[in-house]
Amino acid sequence: MRRLRLRVERFPRFREAVAVATWCSGAGSLVAERRSTVRGDQGGLVEAVALWVHLDPGGARPRPMPSGFEAVYGPSAAGRHVRARLRHPGAAPGGVRSAPWRFRAADLDLADHVNNAVYWQALEEQLAADHAREPIDAEVEHRAPGDAGDASLLLDGEMLWITAPSGDVLATFLCPNYRFEPVR
Repeated sequence: MRRLRLRVERFPRFREAVAVATWCSGAGSLVAERRSTVRGDQGGLVEAVALWVHLDPGGARPRPMPSGFEAVYGPSAAGRHVRARLRHPGAAPGGVRSAPWRFRAADLDLADHVNNAVYWQALEEQLAADHAREPIDAEVEHRAPGDAGDASLLLDGEMLWITAPSGDVLATFLCPNYRFEPVR
């Protein structure tokens, strides 16, 4: 996955019945966009838009969508074209707030990289520390594969960067309806 945007109007509550819908909302030669909606019968509403890059079997290089993709997913994509271009600022400005972070060995996926879903834990911890409430609007862009061990969180306004000890940016979060408070 290259990018995932998650919009939460209200998380579904315990025992709230939910309906889930998912579909392909666009495609490119090497990427596809998937939209998912979780709607609760008591007002819960979560929407996700994920941009997936089709990789070679080794997981290292993008490759064209497989044969048959258009026949299965083309009707829901309805000719909409998507691109994998990154949109967030790739580097944090100087003097931003910093906090330590650590990825565990258990966070690695089959390719021996930090699983994409694990990056959300860093954002969730910051939102919980700041007592953030719904609605939540957050988008992650994955920039480089991460490894188990130390990392850093850089926070500035609506942005959060996750960096490796080398300084390489692993992922960025944009939260347009949120401002990060100073790290405690």
